[in-house]
Amino acid sequence: MRASERPLSAVPAWIAVLLAVTVLAQVSWRSMSHTRARTAEDLPPAPSARALQLASLGEPGALARLAMVWLLAFDARAENALPYQQLDYARLIGWLSSILALDPRSEYPLFAAARVYAENSNPAKMRAMLEFIHEQFAADPNHRWPALAHAALLAKHRLHDLPLARRYAADLQQLVTDPTVPLWAKQMQVFILEDMNELDAARVVLGGMLATGHIRDPEERQFLEERLKELEAHRQTERKPLKR
Repeated sequence: MRASERPLSAVPAWIAVLLAVTVLAQVSWRSMSHTRARTAEDLPPAPSARALQLASLGEPGALARLAMVWLLAFDARAENALPYQQLDYARLIGWLSSILALDPRSEYPLFAAARVYAENSNPAKMRAMLEFIHEQFAADPNHRWPALAHAALLAKHRLHDLPLARRYAADLQQLVTDPTVPLWAKQMQVFILEDMNELDAARVVLGGMLATGHIRDPEERQFLEERLKELEAHRQTERKPLKR
């Protein structure tokens, strides 16, 4: 069989990946070429997940990793003076969404969203990234919980928005079913409710966690039971009438 007659499946994977990278570079170059060169360059519009899928030539995981490397390095190029904090976050979220759709099992897009792009002093941009993380978490809670846990911490400590932090923590507690997920992640809502001085609600949530039977580790169960007793004791102390 002549080389020109070989089936596509016979092409080595690295060649297919190299071709995909070339296609991605061309798409990016063409999307930016209509504007004049500038030192502060923003992201081009994100390609659709379908376009990336076609460009991957059967290697979606490899192309997703390469696309993430390109995205993370976008603001660090020598000719670009625009830091990531000032990027167009709607476009940034579009890129992260397309890359995640290309390889849903990849941890890199949500890790970057939580640990890099959400660390922004602009509250509006931080909220936009946190909401993106929350939306994507629902598609695979047992694998994407670390990103949402970090989002809850950012909402609490950076935005000082306890209701938002509680919303994220509540979904962690309700939707994550993997028994190997650490107790601190499952119990985040209880701590946040205590910070909100919602002790009765914290007691109900903690009692519900124990009642469902999902907490099977004896030490974890003992810890939660002791915490529940503390909340009960605190509740009784608050309800005691003052002595005259």
